Amino acid sequence: MRSIRMTTGLALGALMILSACADKEPNLMNIRSDTPDEFSILPTKPLEEPEDYDTLPTPTPGGTNRADVNPNADAAVALGGTETAVTSSGTTASERVLVAHAGRYGATPNIREVVAAEDLEYRRENNGRLLERLFNVNVYNKSYSEQELDQHLELDRLRARNLPTPSAPPDPLRTFDE
Repeated sequence: MRSIRMTTGLALGALMILSACADKEPNLMNIRSDTPDEFSILPTKPLEEPEDYDTLPTPTPGGTNRADVNPNADAAVALGGTETAVTSSGTTASERVLVAHAGRYGATPNIREVVAAEDLEYRRENNGRLLERLFNVNVYNKSYSEQELDQHLELDRLRARNLPTPSAPPDPLRTFDE
């Protein structure tokens, strides 16, 4: 009788532990870091105290601020471009042309939400085995391996069509005498 209660208790405990992990969003990378995210640190201009606090504009979400009036133009200048290359909307003329060309056959307005939902479902289906989840094994590469591009096969395909591949290493079968 005692062993039945003990077995039942252990089974219920294991069930509770497993059910606690069921509704979490799948995390395939399992990376833990105590260091700050380098992309969350923004180099802003020093804060300045206004002469009159009553004349300050009302804050608007997504709007500009007094320290960084036009951060996109500042970034363009920092990368060697010009401030006039960026319009007030934050996009360059060439970016607008590119976006217009990419959407010439129509575009799904909520594509980010659609792809995020599809990826979440895919990650749930490919979340790894029980012990991989229990011991935080990184299953990212294994989960997405079906969608991975074979770089050598693609390079061979491009070279067979005589398309330039300037960033790829030289063809080892080709000599410099040709």
